[in-house]
Amino acid sequence: MGLFHGAFCLLLAVFFAQPPSSLSSNVYVVYMGTPGSHDPDGIPGLHHQMLASVHHGSLELARESHVYSYKHAFRGFAARLSEQQASDIAKMPGVVSVFPNSKNLLQTTHSWDFMGLRGEATMEIPGHSTENQHNVIIGFIDTGIWPESPSFSDHGMPPVPAGWRGICQAGEAFNASSCNRKIIGARYYLSGYLAEEGPSTSVTFRSPRDGKGHGSHTASTAAGRYVKNMSNRGLAAGGARGGAPMARIAVYKTCWEYGCYDVDLLAAFDDAIRDGVHILSVSLGSESQGEYFRDAISLGSFHAASHGIVVVSSAGNEGNPGSVTNLAPWMITVAASSTDRDFTSNIILGTGLNFTGESLSLSQLNVSTAIMSASEANGGNFLPYQSSLCLESSLDNTKAKGKVLVCQHAEGAQESMLAKSKVVKEAGGVGMILINEEGKDIGIPFVLPAAIVGRKSGDRILSYINHTHNPRTRISSATTVLRSRPAPRISVFSSKGPNSLTPEILKPDIAAPGLNILAAWSPAVGNMEFNIISGTSMACPHVTGIAALIKSVYPTWSPSAIKSAIMTTAVVLDKNRKHITADPSGRRAIPFDYGAGFVNPIRVLDPGLIYDAHPQDYKAFLCSIGYDDKMLRMITRDNSTCSQSRMNPSGLNYPSITVPSLQDNFSVTRTVTNVGKPRSIYRAAISSPAGTNVSVVPQYLIFSSYGQKINFTVNFKVTALSKGYAFGSLSWKNRESRVTVPLVVRAEASSMGLMR
Repeated sequence: MGLFHGAFCLLLAVFFAQPPSSLSSNVYVVYMGTPGSHDPDGIPGLHHQMLASVHHGSLELARESHVYSYKHAFRGFAARLSEQQASDIAKMPGVVSVFPNSKNLLQTTHSWDFMGLRGEATMEIPGHSTENQHNVIIGFIDTGIWPESPSFSDHGMPPVPAGWRGICQAGEAFNASSCNRKIIGARYYLSGYLAEEGPSTSVTFRSPRDGKGHGSHTASTAAGRYVKNMSNRGLAAGGARGGAPMARIAVYKTCWEYGCYDVDLLAAFDDAIRDGVHILSVSLGSESQGEYFRDAISLGSFHAASHGIVVVSSAGNEGNPGSVTNLAPWMITVAASSTDRDFTSNIILGTGLNFTGESLSLSQLNVSTAIMSASEANGGNFLPYQSSLCLESSLDNTKAKGKVLVCQHAEGAQESMLAKSKVVKEAGGVGMILINEEGKDIGIPFVLPAAIVGRKSGDRILSYINHTHNPRTRISSATTVLRSRPAPRISVFSSKGPNSLTPEILKPDIAAPGLNILAAWSPAVGNMEFNIISGTSMACPHVTGIAALIKSVYPTWSPSAIKSAIMTTAVVLDKNRKHITADPSGRRAIPFDYGAGFVNPIRVLDPGLIYDAHPQDYKAFLCSIGYDDKMLRMITRDNSTCSQSRMNPSGLNYPSITVPSLQDNFSVTRTVTNVGKPRSIYRAAISSPAGTNVSVVPQYLIFSSYGQKINFTVNFKVTALSKGYAFGSLSWKNRESRVTVPLVVRAEASSMGLMR
């Protein structure tokens, strides 16, 4: 998904799945909806019988083709099938969908302080007790965990919560004692991966142990214990902890060298729901999202939400409009922002002119050194432009030796910035300046003195080189700098709306820190206990931790109530009280960048009102997007029906309102539940999107009890055609609370071609 974090994630953008071992068959997911009354132990036998019917009656061939059975939270199986066999099974009674085993890709000392949570061991929020964290279980579907990290110590933690049904699965370098009162469960899933990559494919740690670092990083960001002296080789030094440091961790390792496959993800969802997790953190996503029940994360999270489990996911790292993934309304989708901390190196030219670049490199050039454009060091059959990108083997060793090279990063390219520094070093270069407007804020642990600068600074450096007889430079080692720029800013790599599948649902939902985040790591990668990486993968667990704090205080709240509390209390102003901007241009950010805004954990426990939704609301939503009674019942296995008067998808009781094709007039109804003072009055405050007039009926909400629900109607009227989307907000206000949802509208000409 575009720009990745760390060497492993950068590799994912380059390597793709190897062809399956059989050219005539691939692995498919066969999804069959909610479990019926069958004994789970007998379900694999039923699946074998279905498979035998497309294998000329052979149970032996059926068993050979079978990969997984999903039998706890939802029904279905994975199997190796030909295209024709998959088509035949799709026509069988009870089959909802059949889809190929697609690959998904992986998408902190200071960040919690930046958001206002300054506790150490427990992360208390003023005015509330979150000591019940130890009864909240967070499941992480990721690359595993490094259990020896101090972030996962169980010192002082009470016994495992009653009712936990998970296991600690033994494997390579991991046994039952690897779990403790902090890491209370661990499983790994490899069958789907090996079915695609080949049974002889080499993998790191055939066990829940993390061989990549990503899973340990996300788990410690959300729920890591307090560590007094955490740093990345001295950078970002200080005490660090997760958002809910006393919450429990359950590990579901599904991601390996080349990605995370659907059939393994669904097995993890199936087990996690049965095991008894309360929250699932999923920092990964598909390269392009398909229909909800042909996408493993959407499908798995639907059943998780139906069991009361909060699912938090990453928005993706493509950075382009309409690129956001994890689009289902029953999950929380998180965009990435900066904090007010940077890691910078000084670039000092021979004239004394000083430029500041982003870097995690601790090496430096103290002496004045010759500098040249990498395009002038082209070698072999490479053109100067190709060499300017510092591609592998593109540099002439004689020209580059002993020099600092100025390299370029092509706009939108998925090349590894770290790899460019390796190319320069292999060619004999001693330093690098990388011009990358899109990635100028991302810290990279370059292998030599190096830093990233934006286009404007890069052009000035190149101008100096081109107009100086003997251009020279020095590069300092990276240092940690606080409060150097306005923050938060939406990171350039963070995927953006609108929602490409159901534009009536705003995605992403919320933004959280995802740029240069320090957290636990796997020593198997770079021999480091902690690492600084970037991506929406890092933003996701910040919201996971906050969801755990809410769950600890309000254990009976539904997943949508928790989402509502997070969204309606978000802020759209940075620390300087100015509107949040988006990198790299510094433009004014919009809800397609940040959803409802930047998460504000200080206010989430006092939302005042919540927009709640339940499984029946999501069933109505499915009807509104085209599902009929038969399809709905196949998914739910109950007597659900689509009413004659189907709602518009905009009518889902969601904490945002999006009308993607407003013609003349349109109205939606929302329901809010009072979770503040029993007797309270709220007044509507409206900021209408450009080109529309928005009114609310009633304008006042008068509550007399806790838990009381009141409906209101929001009316939209076109006043002028718009070239694109326009944005506003609706707030319910009183002295104690401000409950805000974004309004997103695209006004169009009416079907008659006239405006009334």
